[in-house]
Amino acid sequence: MPTARKQLVSLQDTPYYHCVSRCVRRSFLCGTDVYTGISYEHRRHWVEKRLLELSQAFAIDICAFAVMTNHTHVVLHVDADKANAWNTLEVLTRWHCLFGGTELTRRYCDDQQRDDLTRVELHLIESKAELYRNRLADLSWYMRSLNEFIAREANKEDQCTGRFWEGRFKSQALLDEQALLACMAYVDLNPIRSGMAKTPEQSDFTSIQMRIRAALQGTQPERLKPFDAKQLGLHTLPCHLNDYLELVEFTGRVIRADKAAAIPASSDTLLQRLGIDLDNWMELTQGFEYQFCHLAGRLHSLQHCHQTNGMHRIRGSGNAKRLLGA
Repeated sequence: MPTARKQLVSLQDTPYYHCVSRCVRRSFLCGTDVYTGISYEHRRHWVEKRLLELSQAFAIDICAFAVMTNHTHVVLHVDADKANAWNTLEVLTRWHCLFGGTELTRRYCDDQQRDDLTRVELHLIESKAELYRNRLADLSWYMRSLNEFIAREANKEDQCTGRFWEGRFKSQALLDEQALLACMAYVDLNPIRSGMAKTPEQSDFTSIQMRIRAALQGTQPERLKPFDAKQLGLHTLPCHLNDYLELVEFTGRVIRADKAAAIPASSDTLLQRLGIDLDNWMELTQGFEYQFCHLAGRLHSLQHCHQTNGMHRIRGSGNAKRLLGA
């Protein structure tokens, strides 16, 4: 029996999650139909644009993403504190960017009609705003807002009805920094492993391409969660941007058969700091999705996870011990 989504997502354990959605159709999400010759590559723009739009409305940050031919990968950070800090007007404004809301919530957002609302109406609006606040910090609502939108657009274009995705999205909880960075590298290198691109900067519709292009201008992408930098404050990813870019470049060179497995000193320093063996890192970043089930992290992270309470056997504990160390 599949595990309930509420048991897979626990912000007490971690705010970071890896989500995968796979297309059910023979003609692929974004590829070229070999039978008709019709190209669906333009749908990659749909997915990337929708992802970036959602990141502006939800209290959920994008750490990494890759739009593949028949599936999508995204690593997300749920920021519940950010949602709790919003006032009623900001919650409703964000919700209305994606959904219609109600007549009352739309009147509240209109400066000219707000003062005419009765006490009862204001109470109803506050109740709706609290509901919307919870949804804007909910992983399932985020993925629903992404996948339903893409499915509707694809069905409209194909002039058909029926299921577009093979089921609900798969999610993995990333319990520590080692799991987070390994999963991000795994996602960013998907186009290179599949032969769609030769280098990270040529990997279209990925977070790594966005980060490299921004780095050339001395900045970080506004719509992606930033890496550690003194001027950016505390809410950042747990390493420096240059370290991560060098690590992804190094890992990408190793997994290519025509390149020698030389280890740049900068990348080796980060791996040593994380306490991960080189061979284990390569195995993680070439098959992270399949090394773990719903929870990913070091063995002690799995053991201390609230979601494992009462479990006699923790799935993935063997790979956690073997690949990420004791």
